[in-house]
Amino acid sequence: MKIAIACDHGALALKNTLIAHLTKGGFEVVNFGTDTLDSCDYPDFAAPAAKAVAAGECEKGIVLCTTGIGVSITANKVKGIRCALLSDVMSARLTREHNNTNMMAIGAGVVGEKLALEIVDTWLGTAFSNDARHQRRIDKMMALEK
Repeated sequence: MKIAIACDHGALALKNTLIAHLTKGGFEVVNFGTDTLDSCDYPDFAAPAAKAVAAGECEKGIVLCTTGIGVSITANKVKGIRCALLSDVMSARLTREHNNTNMMAIGAGVVGEKLALEIVDTWLGTAFSNDARHQRRIDKMMALEK
C-alpha cells in the first residue's frame, strides 16, 4: 500500500518517526514534506498529499501539524477526501469501519509518539465494514461536494 504523508515544521519529528515505522512495516511512503524545521504553511504540504490520495496516486494519506486541525481542514477541502483528526485508538478503528476515511490527521503536540504509532497501525489495519447503512451515509456526505 502506498501512503502519502505530509507535515509542517511543528510535526517534523513525528512524521520522520512514522515514515520509518511505515517503511519497516512494508508500506511505500510518499513524503510530501516539509523536511526542515523552518517555519512553513501547512496547506503547502497537506494539500498535495490530499490531491495524491484523491487522484489515486496513493491509497491513503497521513497529515500532521502541531494540533492536526489545520492539516485536517486542508485535506478535507480536496474533493474526494474524508480525513479524520485522530487522537485515540477507538476513533481510528471506527472512522475506518464506519466512514471509510482515506486520510487521517494527528496533532504532534497533542498525541505522543507511542500513541501515534498505535493510532496509525489501527487505522491502516482496519477495513471498511461495507455495511449498507454506513455506505448510505458516506454517499450522502460525499454528495455535498457537488
